[in-house]
Amino acid sequence: MWQRPDGRQPDQLRPIRFERNFTRFAAGSVLAHCGETQVLCTVTIQPGVPKFLDGSGQGWLTAEYRMLPTATMQRQAREFMKLSGRTQEIQRLIGRSLRAALDMEALGERTLTVDADVLQADAGTRTTSITGGFVALCDAIDTLVQSGELTRSPICHQIAAVSVGLLDEEPFLDLNYTEDVAATTDFNVVMNENLDLIEVQGTAEEGTFSRPKLNQILDVAEKGIKELMEAQRQVLQGSN
Repeated sequence: MWQRPDGRQPDQLRPIRFERNFTRFAAGSVLAHCGETQVLCTVTIQPGVPKFLDGSGQGWLTAEYRMLPTATMQRQAREFMKLSGRTQEIQRLIGRSLRAALDMEALGERTLTVDADVLQADAGTRTTSITGGFVALCDAIDTLVQSGELTRSPICHQIAAVSVGLLDEEPFLDLNYTEDVAATTDFNVVMNENLDLIEVQGTAEEGTFSRPKLNQILDVAEKGIKELMEAQRQVLQGSN
């Protein structure tokens, strides 16, 4: 059986921590730590919506994702006008996941932009972006409620995400980079507080995986997401 480099149990998360109000000017900002992975999640609020929603009375949320050049061991060139396919896929995932947190009619014709900037990558950057992004989103929405711009919060669901991989045919929660490279099957799972699935990204890097194995993977993901949501609740209930 696979021995985890950091000594964790197969269904054990890496240490998770959220530093709120990390930057000065964003409506919500959180530095999310997941093991050695660090992602700065910020949320800005702008009046108006994309043209396809203009006049609908509904709001919108979009996301952008980037990695700092030195987030990985080998420096990566900055992405400017042309984004890689990976970057586009990840930022769409973040946007879809966090839109599931909101009642867009209650938000009104405003656009929320979630920026996820990876300061340090040790796998799990997209899932950390979603889990940390939700905390930043809550803080941003709170500014609208506190200022009286909104009479109630449009947040209707809590959102978190985690990775699970198969190593030696067994599911392991919250992979680090060494495990991510070695995994024969890699999953990213997004859920809400009811443990309803928002998105499942799963790929057999080598060979195939069975339906019973998929059920095991989702069971392990569910356990991790429950713990991540408890960490979110604790930090949001604490002082700013």
